[in-house]
Amino acid sequence: MQDEETGSWWQQVTGISIQGPLKGHHLEPVYWEEVQYVIWKKEYPLGLVLQRDAKFKEDYAPADWEKKMASQKTVTPVNPRDQWEPRHLVAGIKIRNRAKAYSMQILKEHNPIQDIVGGVPLLLLTDREGRTVRCFKRTLGQQDLDLYRKTKEESMILIDSQTGSAWDFTGTALDGPLRGKKLERIQVLLDYWFDWKFYNPETGIFNLDPLVNR
Repeated sequence: MQDEETGSWWQQVTGISIQGPLKGHHLEPVYWEEVQYVIWKKEYPLGLVLQRDAKFKEDYAPADWEKKMASQKTVTPVNPRDQWEPRHLVAGIKIRNRAKAYSMQILKEHNPIQDIVGGVPLLLLTDREGRTVRCFKRTLGQQDLDLYRKTKEESMILIDSQTGSAWDFTGTALDGPLRGKKLERIQVLLDYWFDWKFYNPETGIFNLDPLVNR
């Protein structure tokens, strides 16, 4: 990205200026997420939506931009030992300088997933369509929770084995002894494998086999 005030260049993922008068400066990150509109609208019914400006119609990416990008070659080195193709979609987590990548395909098929990154117990889950992924710290006070999906529910409802409380997709306890409690959200970056690996060369990779999960 380039700012209009100084012409400095900024990395999109890290927020660090890599060229220009502000080189070396770091933008302060804020929490954000990629979420389907139907989910966002349900959670924020009074929320505002930024509309496109017709004056800049030609500057917007086309609707099939993702499909076109998927066919493009990557410019970063490809490791033949990688288990994923460069444009394999992953959910990236980084906590306490420890990074880990989760295949979106695995997340969809084994939803939810519990893991530990940087010593922090985590819960990763997707919506029913597997297009929106969220991550929560599954610790309340001094207690780590183990949460499992109620398979017969149409909506995403989780039950923790410690108290039997029911949790929704926002990380809020709807019923049970922990009703009203909220799990802390952890930032997730949906990214192509080649890009996540470029910014996090020491990243771990989630594997379903606990013997090789690293």
